[in-house]
Order: sequence, then C-alpha cells, then structure tokens
Amino acid sequence: MDHRIEYYSEGVQEEILALPDTLAARYIVLTRRMTAVGANLGPPHTDAFGDGLFELRLKGADGIARVFFCTLIGRRIMMLHSFIKKSQKTPMRELEIARKRMKEVKDANS
Repeated sequence: MDHRIEYYSEGVQEEILALPDTLAARYIVLTRRMTAVGANLGPPHTDAFGDGLFELRLKGADGIARVFFCTLIGRRIMMLHSFIKKSQKTPMRELEIARKRMKEVKDANS
C-alpha cells in the first residue's frame, strides 16, 4: 500500500511547486520515492528534528531548500513548510512555523 502526500494548505503546496526548477524537480523525485517506500529515506535525503518533525533536504544547481513534514496515521505524509536555505543552520523562525503547524495537524487528527 502506497503512502500519500498531503499539504498543510494550498499555499504550502504552491510554495513548494514554485521552488526553482532544479529544487522542484528534486522534490518530485524524492516525494515519489516517499510514496513508494515511506517517509524515512535516510541521509542525505531526510533528517529528523525530534518530536515527529522531519525535513526533506533538496539540493540542486539553484541552491538548497528544505521542506518540513510529519507523518500521520494511515500512511499519510503531511508537508508543513518550505524555505530556501541561505545559511548553514536552520533559522529558528522556519523551525517554529513547522512545529506550530505540526501541532495543529496532529491535534486535528488525534
């Protein structure tokens, strides 16, 4: 049974699909793999941030981007937030947005 990709909002989906071409292409390749084998693709593609929050790591000729996601019951993978990475460390603001959205999604699905 395949996993299903869902989005926190239509805006999140549009932001992800509006990433520069090489990053959007990488996103499509990795999410296809996630639907087939599950959310944990392992390094260097995914990384855990604790408490059920994960990041999908996108790298291409256009730079580096991250997409935060969590998993839900029923083989659902919820894309929460994306951003273009401009520094080595993940900005706290981006992490807080993802954590807040994850809490909303988990609370609504429990």
